[in-house]
Amino acid sequence: MLIFLAIGVQLAVIAYTHFSGYYILQGYGHFFTRFAVGTSLSLLASFFLAYPDLLLIQYFNKFLPWGKRVFKRLFFQLFTSVFIAAIVAIGITLLSHQIKSFEEDLGEVLYYNSLIASVVNLILMTILEGAIYFEESKKAQQEASNLQEELSQIKFEVLKSQINPHFMFNSLNVLSGLIKKNPDKAQEFVDEFAHIYRYVLDTIEQPVTTLELELDFMRSYLFLQQIRYGQDLKFTENIGGELLSALLPPLSLQVLLENAIKHNVVNKENPLKIDIFTRGDWLVVRNNIQPKTTSKSTGLGLKNLRKRYAFIGDTEPHFKVVNGHYVVMLPLVMNEDQGL
Repeated sequence: MLIFLAIGVQLAVIAYTHFSGYYILQGYGHFFTRFAVGTSLSLLASFFLAYPDLLLIQYFNKFLPWGKRVFKRLFFQLFTSVFIAAIVAIGITLLSHQIKSFEEDLGEVLYYNSLIASVVNLILMTILEGAIYFEESKKAQQEASNLQEELSQIKFEVLKSQINPHFMFNSLNVLSGLIKKNPDKAQEFVDEFAHIYRYVLDTIEQPVTTLELELDFMRSYLFLQQIRYGQDLKFTENIGGELLSALLPPLSLQVLLENAIKHNVVNKENPLKIDIFTRGDWLVVRNNIQPKTTSKSTGLGLKNLRKRYAFIGDTEPHFKVVNGHYVVMLPLVMNEDQGL
């Protein structure tokens, strides 16, 4: 690009100075000499212009983005472009003058070269801005496409976990036993089971849901699990009412509860205790650790949970072991109505 720009500038300058009578060519040999020397100097100058221009664009994109401070950026970018061009033009002109003195007045040559360099640099700055904008737009589109594909995969994994054959099989076995022993409880079981899958279908395409809806889903999920495990599975809930409208990825609690039940022993001698409460703007899920010897964790559920949080904010969930308890802290995203 710089080569073509240097060639174009020299052709324009030579043609203008010749036909205006300012510097008439003395033949083809004279033209090629002027063209070769001028293009070399223009190419050198364009390198000295292009790299500062790129640094300036990078700086202005960070501190004076077009979308926020258009007129201020336009002023400073025009000023710095002309200033850099003048400095480069003066430096190249004085270097040329040292190699071979100009026949014309040096001050006049400096003026015209600075003027030409300023115009060229403004054109170059415009071309670079356009090229950078095009590349960044293409990159953003590619990233958006990749994120969308990744999000679709995450949704698929979450949905697949909800229709996990083991969960379905165990639930249907429990239901079969209840139908004979306790029809009323069986009806309640069916209602809660239907509520779980209705919630899944309603929220799987949504990036966030409210904490209130997520807790409602959690109660239905734990109801089914307690029908199976009885008093061997215990849970407590202590949530501030002011946080019920806070947002988080849907089915976040299901991942944590399923992991707790899947990877820990749950029996009369070793009851599993799950505590759900809030601490500031965080939802905390804590369970005692009593690992199954046959259970192996792939970490896929927690990895997907991290990715889903990455789509809605910069704060990640925290996973840690504290005093024999596995503790997960989920950041809650506040609604604008909450003033945060």
